[in-house]
Amino acid sequence: MYKTGIGQDSHRFQSEGKGAVVGGLCFDDAPPLDADSDGDVVFHAICNAITSITHVPILGDLAIKMCHEKGIRDSHQYLAAALKTLKGYQIEHIALTIEGQRPKFQKRSQELRQSVAAAVGIDSDQIGVTFTTGDGMTAFGRGEGLQCFCVISVKKIS
Repeated sequence: MYKTGIGQDSHRFQSEGKGAVVGGLCFDDAPPLDADSDGDVVFHAICNAITSITHVPILGDLAIKMCHEKGIRDSHQYLAAALKTLKGYQIEHIALTIEGQRPKFQKRSQELRQSVAAAVGIDSDQIGVTFTTGDGMTAFGRGEGLQCFCVISVKKIS
């Protein structure tokens, strides 16, 4: 049996600073994202996609407790918690679309795929990533923040 989940996340950029964390990588050509955590929209979108399969709220519940009670701001930890809820399923494919004017992702797209693959324990060939500015029609395309959509396919294991 296969299941498909969808997730989304978005954050505004902070007004100053360097170092947006996206897909577990630091991009110095954009300011940090404004969030309780590191604001990693890719890992957060994957968490939300997993929640749509498992019905276990990670970002709306567990991550808030991890951040506020334990001081954990690293989205790798939230993703690790989400992966534990996929009991009996293995990830077959993750498709990501990131909307934003900055940072410039194209030259680091392979590195981004590898980072996401390592974080979820699959091969980078099982990760698809596209980037768009949306022709500047949204706040993300105008460079005010980032948005990520994620579609995840999982297969039941015996």
